[in-house]
Amino acid sequence: MARSISVLGATGSIGASTLDLIRRNRSDWRVVALTANGDAEGLAKLAREFGAEVAVVADDAALPALREALAGTNIHAAAGPQALVEAASRGADITVAAIVGCAGLAPTMAAIERGGVIALANKEALVSAGDVMTAAVARHGATLLPVDSEHNAIFQCLAGNRLDHVHSITLTASGGPFRDWTLEQLHRATPAEAVKHPNWSMGAKISVDSATMMNKGLEFIEAFHLFPVGVERLRIIVHPQSIVHSMVEYRDGSTLAQLGPSDMRVPIASALAWPERMDTPCAPLDLAAIGQLTFRAPDEDRFPATRLARNAVIEGGAAPATMNAANEIAVAAFLGGQIAFTRIVQSVEDVLSRSAMPAPACLDDVIAIDAEARARARELMEPVR
Repeated sequence: MARSISVLGATGSIGASTLDLIRRNRSDWRVVALTANGDAEGLAKLAREFGAEVAVVADDAALPALREALAGTNIHAAAGPQALVEAASRGADITVAAIVGCAGLAPTMAAIERGGVIALANKEALVSAGDVMTAAVARHGATLLPVDSEHNAIFQCLAGNRLDHVHSITLTASGGPFRDWTLEQLHRATPAEAVKHPNWSMGAKISVDSATMMNKGLEFIEAFHLFPVGVERLRIIVHPQSIVHSMVEYRDGSTLAQLGPSDMRVPIASALAWPERMDTPCAPLDLAAIGQLTFRAPDEDRFPATRLARNAVIEGGAAPATMNAANEIAVAAFLGGQIAFTRIVQSVEDVLSRSAMPAPACLDDVIAIDAEARARARELMEPVR
């Protein structure tokens, strides 16, 4: 019997990889809802191809174009934040939550409240609302499957084992395009250089996050919520080849690592097929051709984002949500040519130092913290000199 699936963020890189896997296994899936930010034409094309029940754009202004592109079909077209939440609430067997940033928080929570399986590719949701979201998962009996390559690797390495047997969990980081740059070079880095990731094909925002290593900081916080072993047992190591995606060391000295190509279809397939496996078009690793795998400690003088994230986890409360929101504003400012690359993390730290919001108890509290942090971050933006 075909399984039903909704893809929130269908036109992004994760959505495209997800739909590629569904396309290759078409008879196994029934597509319920597809969403996008504002690409009405691209969304309509996908909705037609996969016979989606509903197509939703976040941008209200894109609705007329979406309706026109879907004319003559039975696909329901809708727009706006509430429509995204309604799409996520339609009750698919599995919902792929791949909307970038805090915009994906409410739809992801709506999917959780349906009690189904959520393949989580939006790390900002757990970063901003970790305690609120994990409590909702427990309350509604939902299943949260990580799609990020690092967290999916940890999930696989933990299979059949107990958390109290874990000595440490290590997230690997490529180090991004600037891993060998000096501070002076980093200050002069351009948006075009920052989005050229050496190993992965990703969107602009996450590519910049990888360049600052804020992406690894966000993943550190996400791992804290997904795998509750404590901050002191979570580690980060730079692994330029991006072959080892993460490792779990057990109390007996055994270390399990998950290896794979730098292709997001591998962890996505792991989540879609869980607890089974499915074929992907990815070529198997040729370790002899790769030759060697190298590792080194992260440099938190040049890349302080991981330090900020670790401190945000320790502080708890509103700090993680504040950090995430301030980073989104700072990255947008950098991509828009308003600030230098090195100002991204500096701005986030400035916002954190000025934050005094209480810990969130519900989704509305998280949204309020997010809005306050964004406002403070915008005030701190300085033009490039």
